[in-house]
Amino acid sequence: MQIKSVAVFCGSKNGNNPLYAQHTAELGKYIGRLGLKLIYGGGSTGLMGLIADSALAAGASVMGFIPELLKEIERQHKNLTELAVVSDMHTRKKMMYNHADAAVILPGGFGTLDELFEMLTWNQLKIHDKKIYVLNSGGFYDHLLLHLQHMAKEGFLYDQLEERITFCDTPEEVFNQLA
Repeated sequence: MQIKSVAVFCGSKNGNNPLYAQHTAELGKYIGRLGLKLIYGGGSTGLMGLIADSALAAGASVMGFIPELLKEIERQHKNLTELAVVSDMHTRKKMMYNHADAAVILPGGFGTLDELFEMLTWNQLKIHDKKIYVLNSGGFYDHLLLHLQHMAKEGFLYDQLEERITFCDTPEEVFNQLA
């Protein structure tokens, strides 16, 4: 299946390591270079705002989904190609999933992990077979990868971990996966 749109799940904060923002901006440029449509959470702050701004600057179409509750907190982005205000977080995730052909996970907090694990669960349950890529900027997700490998080793996963999720260390690796 050819990828035409990609959902990016990430933090509404920048985090402490400047590499997170650098990788986010690079990924946005690659999304534009590939002519992909960016699907994301609709905010203008943190990595979320940066992925939208860098993708827009690179010529990508950008569609945001923001829950009514978060319009002010995440400061809804005003310059998107499309923005949908949805009723709640679950609807946001579902709409992002429905509009994307693949997902990329960047550094983030609880919400980002929630989005990652729901995508993985839907994938495992065969609700979808969309590729999931994790941009492991500066080793941000090293501990998570170790835990996922531990879950596999202890017999709690139904498939090989590599069938469900691909970890990449650089935006260029993600670009090569999406291209």
